Amino acid sequence: MHFAELARGRGGGHNAAMLLSIEELLPRFPAIRIAAVVAEDLTIPAERPPDLDALIADREAVCRAQWAGLELSAIPGIAAWRAAYKGFGIKSTSYRSSVERLVKNVLAGRSLPAINGFVDAYNAVSLAHVLPAGADDLAQLVGDVAFRYAREGDSFEDMSGEGELGGPPKPGEVVYADAAKVLCRRWNWRQDGRSVITPATRRALVTLQSNGFGDVAAAADDLCGLIARFAGGRARVAIADADQPVIPLG
Repeated sequence: MHFAELARGRGGGHNAAMLLSIEELLPRFPAIRIAAVVAEDLTIPAERPPDLDALIADREAVCRAQWAGLELSAIPGIAAWRAAYKGFGIKSTSYRSSVERLVKNVLAGRSLPAINGFVDAYNAVSLAHVLPAGADDLAQLVGDVAFRYAREGDSFEDMSGEGELGGPPKPGEVVYADAAKVLCRRWNWRQDGRSVITPATRRALVTLQSNGFGDVAAAADDLCGLIARFAGGRARVAIADADQPVIPLG
């Protein structure tokens, strides 16, 4: 049964679990593996806690020691996403995956940006596991979510608040979307501003993404521990891959 059939079959009840699908992308990208982490009962600190600051500093130091002297293209987790971007028509480094930007900045001696306790925690996981990660406030999501190709009429509002950066998604571009809007353009490049995580967020959906490199299950375990430690929440994990391309998140 396909994603649309599963969605129709639930009958729209309020207790129906949200679905996440990757099935539209699998014919071209069969190595996709997504860990979806649903975090609830969150109490997100507006400022980065000192213990999280120390943990991030340690992970930055490990990153610099591990990858020092290497070209970015030689780091497996980055090379995997450059190949994925090329696979949907991005043939230069004008657009970099979220994890490439994190690693590039840390190797240049810069620190991970301080956003809030939850965002900083999942960025620490992304850096350590060299996997793209993104998160959305579940209260701002509509219907089911999917990694899919862009469609006519897709809506995107850049998180900078400066309008639609670069315009709407291009045909054939990979996006991450709910039923009403694109949540992230170019797979994991730029987030929409309507579902960002803030200290007011109580429930969040985080995706940890691999395309042939990286252990998303280990990264999810790491993230669940950090969520409990620094955002006071509880979390559960589901994994979508070629064997199970549509997963319930409830």
